[in-house]
Amino acid sequence: MSDSTLSDSLFARAKELIPGGVNSPVRAFRSVGGAPFFTKSAQGATLTTADGKELIDFVCTWGPAIHGHNHPRIKAAIAAALEHGTSFGTPNPYEVEMAELITRFVPSIKKVRMTSSGTEATMSAIRLARGFTKRDKIIKFSGCYHGHSDSLLIKAGSGALTHGHPDSAGIPASFARETVVLPYNDRAALDAAFAANPGQIAGVIIEPFCGNVGFIMPDAGYLAYLREITAQHGTVLIFDEVMTGFRIAKGGVQEREAIVPDLTCLGKIIGGGLPVGAFGGRADIMDMLAPLGPVYQAGTLSGNPLAMAAGIASLRLLEELNPYARLDTLGRQLVSAVADACKAKGIAVQTPQCGSMFSFFFTDTPVRDYDTALKGDAQLFARVFRTALEGGVYLAPSAYEAGFISTAHEGPAIDRACEVLTGAIRGL
Repeated sequence: MSDSTLSDSLFARAKELIPGGVNSPVRAFRSVGGAPFFTKSAQGATLTTADGKELIDFVCTWGPAIHGHNHPRIKAAIAAALEHGTSFGTPNPYEVEMAELITRFVPSIKKVRMTSSGTEATMSAIRLARGFTKRDKIIKFSGCYHGHSDSLLIKAGSGALTHGHPDSAGIPASFARETVVLPYNDRAALDAAFAANPGQIAGVIIEPFCGNVGFIMPDAGYLAYLREITAQHGTVLIFDEVMTGFRIAKGGVQEREAIVPDLTCLGKIIGGGLPVGAFGGRADIMDMLAPLGPVYQAGTLSGNPLAMAAGIASLRLLEELNPYARLDTLGRQLVSAVADACKAKGIAVQTPQCGSMFSFFFTDTPVRDYDTALKGDAQLFARVFRTALEGGVYLAPSAYEAGFISTAHEGPAIDRACEVLTGAIRGL
């Protein structure tokens, strides 16, 4: 943003002290151009930048803000918890209430353990699957991101049956050899991978609806087939619902698709905007965790009372309001406006959307996996992004990230966003 004088100054200072000037890479705006803005406050559907510009926000803290920013109930819950302290290093009552809520919302989870991030949750679930099965190899899918732990920051090899190779410096090739990377939505690749690694696959981890290469949904029957083949081979099926949990439905994708995974990873909404993660599932698997079993996992701030209080308030609001039909209406309104504007302009676009998650891929190819997502015109997206930002609408600063909608977008915010986005497309 050229007029962001204070943001530009903050970014210049940050680059001297923080690698790339940011504490998470996508915030650097490298793929959309320009310098990032800095946010000084947020309320409802709106971010206010350090320079006082208001932006309608479709990033929603990358998912947690399903009720909008700074919701009074969540803020009050944090304030009440803060009166009693910030961290105890002992069990606290909030942890028990959170476990009760999670297991009620997500019936496949019989026992749950809290962590401080989604990365911790997925890393721990993988370790647990290996400890439970006494096997080493895991399967993940191209385009699905599960945090930055060594076993999961692996990209595809040259073919569907090759083992992955590190997606980052600092990961030993020997670690990558234990990870098999397959294309999403490809049943034949699953069959071939299990045939090539008989009795060796400890777990399969998947974002059941992809959110980290843009928003992509599974083909009809794909998740059911995944459940069938993992059960057949005694492999632990792990749903990474850090993004989709409590957002696609109260019980996540597994509720919507009627699939029962063995383990589920959660985060974002259960922290109400504070750092949080969780993993849970079958009791016999979860009981392999220390102190009951031999799989070690720990965390000083796991179950932090402030995060638990915020998350409890967030989940209770979902239970009271049941906003999912409303959120889907908002989502359809947004993507329909963009699709109609693109059609009028003769621009090819794919607009996958389910509930409060969506993406815009500027391509005529239906997007169903990582390779087809990459067919989208990222430069065209960057142009739309920059024009929308100037007009007061903030999309995710990458062509390959999902967008999020909150209940606070209902009314003027969604109408204004549709106006700005369609104007951006007409101006291409």
